Amino acid sequence: MTTNLVRLLQLASPTLPVGAYSYSQGLEAAVEAGIVTDAASAERWIGDVLEFSVARSDVPLLWRMLHGEDCDDEFIASRETAELRAETLQMGHSLSRLLCKLGIEAREGAFPSVYAIAARAWGIEPRAALVGYLWCWLENQVMAAVKVVPLGQTDGQRILMALGARLAAVDPQAGFANFAPGLAVLSSRHETQYSRLFRS
Repeated sequence: MTTNLVRLLQLASPTLPVGAYSYSQGLEAAVEAGIVTDAASAERWIGDVLEFSVARSDVPLLWRMLHGEDCDDEFIASRETAELRAETLQMGHSLSRLLCKLGIEAREGAFPSVYAIAARAWGIEPRAALVGYLWCWLENQVMAAVKVVPLGQTDGQRILMALGARLAAVDPQAGFANFAPGLAVLSSRHETQYSRLFRS
C-alpha cells in the first residue's frame, strides 16, 4: 500500500516532467478577457471548469481507461480547440517517453490514456488514481492562476483547499457530457492572443 501511494504521489506530482506547468487551459484567456480578476473569480472559474468539463468529460473516459479500455481516440476527439488537443498529445508523448525510461511499456496517446497505463502498471487503485489525476489538474490550474492573475500563495492554497474538497465526490460513472462553451471560446481566443505566458 505504501509503495502504491508513493507511486501515485509521483504520478500526480508537479515535478513530473510532462510540461503541465506550461498550460493554463483557457485560464489565461479568461484573465485577458476580464472574467478572472481576483481569488474569488479564479476559484469560480476553476470550479466551473472542474464541474462542467473535467468531471463530466475527462473523468468518465479516464475511469474506463483505468479499467483497461482504450478510449484514446474518444478523448482526443473531445478536445474542442487545436491548443487543447496539442496539450494532451504533448503531455502524453512526454509521459510515454518517461515511462519507457522507467521500464514501463507505454504507447503514445492522450495524457489520460498514458496516465492510466502508468496507474495500472504501478498497481494504483482506480479511485485513488482518479483523485490523483484530478488533484494534478487542479494544482496546475491554481499555479497558473497564481502566476497570471496574479494571486498570492495563500490565496492559491485557499483555492486548493476549497476545490480539493470537491474531488472525492466526483462520480466517474455519472455519464459523459461536456457543455462548457465559455471554455471553448476562450481557448480559441487564446490561440491568437498577442501576449501570453502559457501554451493553452
